[in-house]
Amino acid sequence: MSGQRQAVILDCDPGTDDALALWLALASPEIDLRMVTVAGGNAGLERTLPNACAVVGLAGAVVPVVPGADRPLRFGMGGGFRGDGVVHGADGLAGIALPPGPPPVDAVAADAIRALLRPARPGSVTLVGIGPATNLALALATEPALADRVAEIVLMGGAWGEGNWTPSAEFNAASDPEALDILLGAGRPVTLVTLELTAQALVTPARVAAMRALGGGACLHAACDILAGIPPSRRLGGEGHALHDPCAVAWLVAPELFHATAAAVVVDCGAGPARGRTHIDRWGRTGAAPAVTLPEALDAEGFFALLGGRLARLP
Repeated sequence: MSGQRQAVILDCDPGTDDALALWLALASPEIDLRMVTVAGGNAGLERTLPNACAVVGLAGAVVPVVPGADRPLRFGMGGGFRGDGVVHGADGLAGIALPPGPPPVDAVAADAIRALLRPARPGSVTLVGIGPATNLALALATEPALADRVAEIVLMGGAWGEGNWTPSAEFNAASDPEALDILLGAGRPVTLVTLELTAQALVTPARVAAMRALGGGACLHAACDILAGIPPSRRLGGEGHALHDPCAVAWLVAPELFHATAAAVVVDCGAGPARGRTHIDRWGRTGAAPAVTLPEALDAEGFFALLGGRLARLP
């Protein structure tokens, strides 16, 4: 990484792992967090928006938090966003109450994203999406010329194989496949952090205990409480649970923790059981250009050392 800070718009749906991703971004000097935009997803927008404000507020940060989509682009295809109460709890934060944060900005996320991008230099702003991609897709689809301001689009979403929301699809991709399709076709470099990568960021009791031992302030304590409140994943053998969203932020902060490959990716936008599935072609079988970067291996110990060390810096 160069010494220059990356201007970042972070789009999220807090969500337990979103909270930790936000704190990691706020604690990382490599990132100049310009705006946090919020969609429904892990819970309804009426929960994810105050959650985002509370996470930013607990860190003592002054960053605009902007409300966005409460439903996917094709509302009729699958209804509104359906939260995952098993993982995130009814409140989105596994029942961990945070003090209320500053109020959100009185704006609409897609409008605010466009307003931030318009005066920016070409290739100067990184878009990070760790929820359904609706807000980012709306911004770029309604003013496509702004795509040249984007340096990179980093998304947590998709899977090489089995999904975690349907048998075919990962949660974020399944929540709004059309939005993901728009971003994959926006003509900018895309990095897709899939379930296979995030499964390597396995949260175990030992790793939570190691983070608690770092001391830190209210943010680290809340992060550990949130992690301890998430049930082990049957998909991962009951040994722990995957910490999805902070992996996307870590990709920007410490790319040396990852090994990546390139592939062509197509998302299924049909109405059938494969809706939201990401078809990943790493061997050129489709003839499509390998335009998507896919982190496929993670230094898990280095990742958790980074996460704990950075969060320990926060208030």
